[in-house]
Amino acid sequence: MASTHAWDHLTHDMREEMHDLTHFATVDAVHQSRVALWATFVALPVLWGLDMMTNLVTDSTTWEGSISTWADNLLPGNAADAVMWFGAITLLIGLLVAAVPQFGGDVLGIWFVLLAVNLFSVDQMAYLGLGMVALAACCFCMARMMRGDHRREA
Repeated sequence: MASTHAWDHLTHDMREEMHDLTHFATVDAVHQSRVALWATFVALPVLWGLDMMTNLVTDSTTWEGSISTWADNLLPGNAADAVMWFGAITLLIGLLVAAVPQFGGDVLGIWFVLLAVNLFSVDQMAYLGLGMVALAACCFCMARMMRGDHRREA
């Protein structure tokens, strides 16, 4: 019975977020900010993960060049395999943010921090690492905003 209640609660939250997204102009500014962050942190990792796995937008050599030596050695296979794993994980975390943003936002923030650590270890990629840290901070803020709204509604 508890799992059914949890599923109902989850689908209710997703329906509410989608409703706010479709009626964006009629929602107050605080809700608009929260929904904009939620939509961004669903779309960004899903599209980014798909690109890492399929190379539709970005050339695979570009992705492979962003994997540090220690990360490549840590993971099985070569740099192309590491990119595939990073893409799959990023895609799954994006789906988690879509379903449970108050938890998924924190997971995505941690993932961005880990990617930043990797990028700081690659020559000429520190500026991207700083961008990842900024994205992580935004993810943590979005998750906190979602938890705050969730508590007010309960």
